[in-house]
Amino acid sequence: MRLYSWNVNGFRALCAGGAWSWFSRTAPDIVGLQEVKAELENVAEAFRTAPGYRVFWLPAAKKRGYSGVAAFSRIAPLAEQYDLPDPAFRDEGRLIHLELPAFHFFNVYFPNGQKDETRLNYKLGYYDAFLRRAEELRRSKPVVVCGDFNTAHKPVDLARPAENERVSGFLPVERAWLDRFTAAGYVDTFRLIHGDKPASYTWWSYRVRARERNVGWRIDYFFVSEELKGKVKNAWIEDAVPGSDHCPIGLELDFPAG
Repeated sequence: MRLYSWNVNGFRALCAGGAWSWFSRTAPDIVGLQEVKAELENVAEAFRTAPGYRVFWLPAAKKRGYSGVAAFSRIAPLAEQYDLPDPAFRDEGRLIHLELPAFHFFNVYFPNGQKDETRLNYKLGYYDAFLRRAEELRRSKPVVVCGDFNTAHKPVDLARPAENERVSGFLPVERAWLDRFTAAGYVDTFRLIHGDKPASYTWWSYRVRARERNVGWRIDYFFVSEELKGKVKNAWIEDAVPGSDHCPIGLELDFPAG
């Protein structure tokens, strides 16, 4: 089973530029998209459907053209849910949950905390609410979560850690939550496969040719609950794929795709 995650930073713009051809070339079993920034009815028919796939789409309710997540899946879910149960963390189009036969699949666009302290606190609250939800569902079956976490976990996960210690996305309090998340039994699949491989990033600023120079951050992840650790066959970053300031990431699990 091959799963992918990609913060597309505007799905319609990515499609208009031709980058969505990646999808047909890759033919994933499941792909989770973040920052689609569109309602489904505003996406051209050629891009909002795909033969053999079920499409799940959650735009932001509070603001058009903001946030939003989507998923394309060959696998029929047993159930689907949108956003977190906690009413404090709904309406921004941040989470799709698909209950699959073998595991719970979460596609999440976690909040960015850079605007101000209020948004940082919202981000931290969202993290906690998500972990509570994941742990609740994990009682029934394992968990796979992908998406843009908006935090680099370790110094190896960004090009310039010393310069960003006071920047949201690498603050001690944000990284401490990822410490708690992994301590709760969620495995960073890229590090599981590749160890402390350096210069492995998933996001680059559009400014100062950051991607060309590989001055980036690894803030997009696939985590699995530790019950699935033995099912992880491969995990990778497709940093040559254009179309967004993020690139796709992939995960291969030892399950049948059907």
